[in-house]
Amino acid sequence: MYQEFQKGWIEVITGPMFAGKSEELIRRIRTLRYARKNIICFKPSIDDRYSETSIASHAGGRYKAYPIQKPEEMLNYVTEETDVVAIDEVQFFGESVIPIIDKFASRGIRVMCAGLDMDFRGEPFGVMPTLLAKAEFVTKLSASCKICGDAATRTQRIIDGKPAYYEDPVVLVGASESYEARCRKHHECPHKKQK
Repeated sequence: MYQEFQKGWIEVITGPMFAGKSEELIRRIRTLRYARKNIICFKPSIDDRYSETSIASHAGGRYKAYPIQKPEEMLNYVTEETDVVAIDEVQFFGESVIPIIDKFASRGIRVMCAGLDMDFRGEPFGVMPTLLAKAEFVTKLSASCKICGDAATRTQRIIDGKPAYYEDPVVLVGASESYEARCRKHHECPHKKQK
């Protein structure tokens, strides 16, 4: 007797900015598209840096996606025919994304998520710790440190040429004008001085 193979699972592509997370997500989507899989892609509407309606990488890769404000909106697009759900910049969604992703995977859908594992402070980012714990497969990418060229695992926020303060807001959508990839040694996030 043949065993039923598991069809649904969660996979996460993570790391700092400029590590190629979106590029890797797009690569996987294109590979699955070639295999004629029914794929639905999503991105948070807050991320309109390179495109409002596509998953877009810093390297120029693009793939059409539905921009959404709330994870619940995904339920309007995913059908019984959906084989794969791809979500870029998943760290920007609230806790309600977790049970939705779980539900999709339990229905036999391959759910591929890409997102920052840490914020600019070097702290776990939003839902990412939970998502990383629940995922069957995790790919952690690194970039190159802007200072020394070593493996960068952190995202450095820059404001007016200086490191952002720990107390600054966590979410600030931007690219190379506001962020750099840094290694542990060169990552800086000072506290504001008390007056």
